[in-house]
Amino acid sequence: MQELLNLNLYHFLMVFLRLGSAIMLMPGFMSSYINTNIRLSVALSLSLILMPAIIPYLASPPSNTTTFLTLILSEITIGIFIGIIMQFLYAALNLAGSLAGQAIGFSNAQAFDPTTLNQSIIIETFITLIAITVIFITDIHHLMISAIIDSYHLFQPGSSLPFGDFANQLSTSLNSSFIMGFKLGSPFVAFTIIFYTGMGLVSRLMPQLNIFFLSLPLQIYLGLGLLFITIPTIIIWFNRYFDSGLHLFLE
Repeated sequence: MQELLNLNLYHFLMVFLRLGSAIMLMPGFMSSYINTNIRLSVALSLSLILMPAIIPYLASPPSNTTTFLTLILSEITIGIFIGIIMQFLYAALNLAGSLAGQAIGFSNAQAFDPTTLNQSIIIETFITLIAITVIFITDIHHLMISAIIDSYHLFQPGSSLPFGDFANQLSTSLNSSFIMGFKLGSPFVAFTIIFYTGMGLVSRLMPQLNIFFLSLPLQIYLGLGLLFITIPTIIIWFNRYFDSGLHLFLE
């Protein structure tokens, strides 16, 4: 009974290290409005529930302390890597929100963003909160948890870590996230170019007109109108990108 108990504790610890490390960095779960105790409870509960399915992939208990500590660090590293990949995918929306905020003229209107734990443009905070809500409504968070489970096929416990592949995947994910963020924010980039070009022409044609007095209210009015028109498409595109990015990572 004692040997069985020790073995179960070992299996539970191995599952919890990877799953808990990833959950602490996953979008939505790492938000400041989620209490640390709640995140810990979710990680412990999921580890207990998923342990029977993951046990076949776990390495046998190590015979010495050095190997055991190496295994612990390896599992934590893999969990952190998975969490960072998800954060990189989610960062595309931060870039799009930043472009939208600057185009509308709210670059100085900043608020605390609970999803990134930083000060950000209020439009960016608004878009990211909508996105994280849609992620949980459409059960994409189940896919994030599935990605952690499927990672045992890619990174088996006890095997050497492919740090070269880790670095390549991180750079690829960050690059694709930047491209997607720019695509999502491209309507606001085009709006900025057209608006300031038009204001420049008006300033030249009517020098006596106070262009600054006219441009700011018009920029906010037109920018918010463009935001309300494009935000459903932005969220849909982002959800598809986030979904396909997780599938591509597992492949």
